[in-house]
Amino acid sequence: MERNYKAEIEAILFTMGESVDINKIANALEIKPSEVKKIVKEMQKKMDTPERGVKIIELDGAYQMCTKPEMYEALIKVAKQPKRQVLTDVLMETLSIIAYKQPITKSEIERIRGVKSDFAVNKLVEYMLVEEVGRMDTPGRPLLFGTTEEFLRRFGVESADSLPVVSQDMIDEFKHEAEEEVTLKSND
Repeated sequence: MERNYKAEIEAILFTMGESVDINKIANALEIKPSEVKKIVKEMQKKMDTPERGVKIIELDGAYQMCTKPEMYEALIKVAKQPKRQVLTDVLMETLSIIAYKQPITKSEIERIRGVKSDFAVNKLVEYMLVEEVGRMDTPGRPLLFGTTEEFLRRFGVESADSLPVVSQDMIDEFKHEAEEEVTLKSND
């Protein structure tokens, strides 16, 4: 089967997202730089139609795939749309701990969860549901986290004090479910 250099070059330029030196492309494809240049010229010609939204540009001996300027308006409309934020079980668990125990340090969250929580806390900060609310006055001065006004808005509560109260029966039920889950996992 004959190699499809155009497809390989397109994949390289698309994946890299930045300019790629012609010699690097040539080395990757095990062909001469002059051959890469010839193939890219053919690709540029083929992409120079109204049906295509991208083009390949040359930048000082390197090539880059980029969006055609006439597509910017559509891109801006998409970029301005709010991103749908999915709160996974891990994020919900971490958010619940922060909401009920705030202000709380990452190490306290990890002690409760039993696993590292860097990713979850960082994601919640990114989603603007959690924020740094200060530092603990102990050695190392660890950051303290709490919920934000965005959290209150999204979950329809007036303040952290008005969060639903978790009864002892619910706590016992959660413990029982967690123990069953651990037993099932250890039997696998």
